[in-house]
Amino acid sequence: MKAVGLAAGRWCMGCMLFALMIANTRAELNAITGIEASHNGSVLTLRIPMRQALATLPGSFSTVSPPRIVLDFPDTLNATGQTRRVFDAGELRHADLVQASGRTRIVLNLKRPQQFSMRVTGQTLMVILGDEKVGADQSARAANLAMEKNAIVDMDFRRGDGDTGRIIIDLAKTQSSMDVRRQGQSLIVDFMKTSLPEVLRRKLDVADFGTPVQFITTRADGDTVRMLIEPRGQWEHLAWQTDRRLVLEVRSVKPDDGKTTTSNRGYRGDKLSMNFQNIEVRALLQVIADFTGLNVVASDSVNGNLTLRLKDVPWDQALDIVMQARGLDMRRNGNVLWIAPKDELLTKERLELEQRAQISELEPLITETFQLNYQKADAFRQVFGLDGQAGRGSILSRRGSASAEPRTNKLFVTDTPSRLEEVRKLIQLTDIPTRQVMIEARIVEADDTFSKSLGVKLGFADLRGGRGAAPGVNLPGASRLAVTGNYLGVGEQTLQAAVTQQSFIPNTQFINLPAASINGASPASMGISLFSANANRFLNLELSALEADGKGKIISSPRVVTADQQPALIEQGEEIPFQQATSSGATSIQFKKANLKLEVTPQITPDGNVILVVDVAKDSRGVAVGSSFAINTKHVKTNVQVENGGTVVLGGIFTQTEIDSELKVPLLGDIPVLGRLFRSTRRTRDQTELLIFITPRIVTDSPIAR
Repeated sequence: MKAVGLAAGRWCMGCMLFALMIANTRAELNAITGIEASHNGSVLTLRIPMRQALATLPGSFSTVSPPRIVLDFPDTLNATGQTRRVFDAGELRHADLVQASGRTRIVLNLKRPQQFSMRVTGQTLMVILGDEKVGADQSARAANLAMEKNAIVDMDFRRGDGDTGRIIIDLAKTQSSMDVRRQGQSLIVDFMKTSLPEVLRRKLDVADFGTPVQFITTRADGDTVRMLIEPRGQWEHLAWQTDRRLVLEVRSVKPDDGKTTTSNRGYRGDKLSMNFQNIEVRALLQVIADFTGLNVVASDSVNGNLTLRLKDVPWDQALDIVMQARGLDMRRNGNVLWIAPKDELLTKERLELEQRAQISELEPLITETFQLNYQKADAFRQVFGLDGQAGRGSILSRRGSASAEPRTNKLFVTDTPSRLEEVRKLIQLTDIPTRQVMIEARIVEADDTFSKSLGVKLGFADLRGGRGAAPGVNLPGASRLAVTGNYLGVGEQTLQAAVTQQSFIPNTQFINLPAASINGASPASMGISLFSANANRFLNLELSALEADGKGKIISSPRVVTADQQPALIEQGEEIPFQQATSSGATSIQFKKANLKLEVTPQITPDGNVILVVDVAKDSRGVAVGSSFAINTKHVKTNVQVENGGTVVLGGIFTQTEIDSELKVPLLGDIPVLGRLFRSTRRTRDQTELLIFITPRIVTDSPIAR
């Protein structure tokens, strides 16, 4: 007996020492002893007392959709005795506390994304949600963090336990803004205010690792980096961040939805062989249960016998064959299979649904007020079918009702708590600020003109007749020949007509082909005269020339900011009046616009591009037509998709005019060299180019300091 007592005493002493060792080990870990919140205006302060003072701030990151702030406390226990603390104060809904492997994570669930900052005061961690400036140094640091961009330094993929795939991302800063969400069969991670090196902008094929992840595509879109992870099969994901390292874990899951049926599914169970003659179905189900280790519950209605011979068949296929042969079906919950006739299962499920409907009819109604910030209350009534009556498209129950108060923009909904929660979730998803787009158009008009004109005047005058001598030249037979510009000029030289001061220029010219004026400018000219020694016979020559070269550029740049999928219009110009006859015969004054106009409707796509329905016009006053003016029109209307911040040419018009004209005296104008004295030439080269550019830029929200 003494030996037994001594052994028992030693065993108790050992247990006490082991308990002390565990207590000492746990004492070395820090612990969160509470969490409290205080609301002051737009600032909410969260106080988290610790068992020991923190040496460094905990790791943190935030997500935009859903809006959350995550704080990671390494080597810390949850000593609050709670896993969720509901606040409903300001923008904070509740805080979730999760402890695993000696680490505690606090998840702050918000109503919308918030700025936040942290500081340690003694043994208390202060988390400030809002715009409070915590000291001059911290304010400057928050401003710098808001202006600086984060960066992805490196990215790696590894195979974890089992078939788990891990994407490891190293960031430049610990505080980051990201959005991790599942979209269809893909996992999308958006890093806001983050840059990506060119070497990491690639598509990785990781199918050979034997994990659900097949491809990883990383690309940069402005100041946002998007990572597209493409797994296969059924999977789930988990994301956590430690210091500057973000880990995304994707693992496959087995289908277990609680309503597994026997139709059209793949068979992946271990193979078995069975050969039975006239065996009871219940006994056959027991054989399959023993083989698989699953718990099988058979209804009292399961009976009858069966003869079968199966060889190397997956056990789930064998079970499927048995159930199909006897008109059975099953429901799975964990590792328990409930097998019963199909009609019995359907009847039971129908009764459960009817009971739920009856319970919902007896459930008390609650009235809740929803404050809308960005949308109109009436618009929510139309979108969600909140018209006070149950019907198609309404998310309310048959007893639910809703009313809107336009003055305060509030929505009053009366319904069961479960339906009110659905309304709250829908409002959170849709009552968000509308993204805005700034659209800038550039209309560039370039003109390049060149004109050249050459001309000549040639004439002869004989003044001997007016000075008492015989005019003209001698011909055989005592005849003389007088030559001048025209019929009247010959009469003046031979004294058949009186000579006047005004008759010299038109009457003595053989050739009158001067250079034409260009744009109202007169050509330059030079006169040459060849005359006799007695100065009574003159051969006069005038050369004229003019050349014009012009280059011009007109840039018009209208810009406008509008909300997503909302039309916008900006224009500048004048309205030109003109008279228009009425049916009564009187005239009225009408106006026609000659202006610069940009009309656009943007649509932001999920991948960050912008679809534009754009109408750009530049009209100007033209030439005068009677008492009014013509309108010069430049207009383009199109539908185009442009990346954020990118520039695209909507269209352009290039016009080139080449004109070569020549006036000459027949035959004489074709004589080489000398023929230039008998002709006038003009050359025109005009080029006009019109290009219309457009650049959309998504207006980003004010940066959120982390």
